Amino acid sequence: MSHRISGFNRHTASFLLALSFFTRIPVGKYVAYSDEAMHDAGKYFALTGWLVALILYAFYSVLSLVFAPEISVFLMIALSLMLTGAFHEDGLADTADAFGGGRDRAHKLTIMKDSLLGTYGVCALTGALVGKWLLLSVLAAQDALLPALLTAVPLSRAFALSHVQHLPYATGDLSGKASKSMPFAVPYNTASMAFLFITGGLMLLFIPLAHSLLLLAACLLMRSVLKNRMQKHIQGFTGDTLGAAQQCQELLIYLFFAAVAGGTL
Repeated sequence: MSHRISGFNRHTASFLLALSFFTRIPVGKYVAYSDEAMHDAGKYFALTGWLVALILYAFYSVLSLVFAPEISVFLMIALSLMLTGAFHEDGLADTADAFGGGRDRAHKLTIMKDSLLGTYGVCALTGALVGKWLLLSVLAAQDALLPALLTAVPLSRAFALSHVQHLPYATGDLSGKASKSMPFAVPYNTASMAFLFITGGLMLLFIPLAHSLLLLAACLLMRSVLKNRMQKHIQGFTGDTLGAAQQCQELLIYLFFAAVAGGTL
């Protein structure tokens, strides 16, 4: 195990493990994997969002010196897909295909494991990507891109993972192959959830209180809707539905910031 950095404390190792799971940043070789370690790393999900958001904004800032905001945002979104391996977008597409085209629970779970992309998935993925491009372009033009990214990317991840607290892990897989999201099937303790949401919502401290409360209310409403959809369709959650939840929350937060920037709120 000489290639592992033994001097890292547990928290640093957990963060690196979360980073290796939720992004394509090559740090996985420095930490040991186990289901228990992966579960513990989940509380750093929002913290990985901070790093992703900062990288994206730095990339946009450089591009904006050369290109128009719309082009810079387009390239920034492309980088985000490379950074995360389109991890959450894949979940959104699979969930849309399953919930939209599945006959029953078993069929929906089978669709989620299918690598093929259907009509519902294409529509959801196209809508999400085009929506991000439109909203982020508006925010960039209003000089509101940085606070939007630093709020949406971490906070959406916190709300996504929070579904494991109130839904069981849904699986119809009889092959014996463990899902990558299986380590998150066990609910987190209060301290871990508090850490997840504190790191996820840290940016809310730097925007007006009324806006913070309104945004949290909107995110909680979205969470309730998504939870009900998961419960109705598959009686639980999967990694794909968590990815879909993250994308929906991220888009909602961008929409909120666009409304604020436009003077609507």
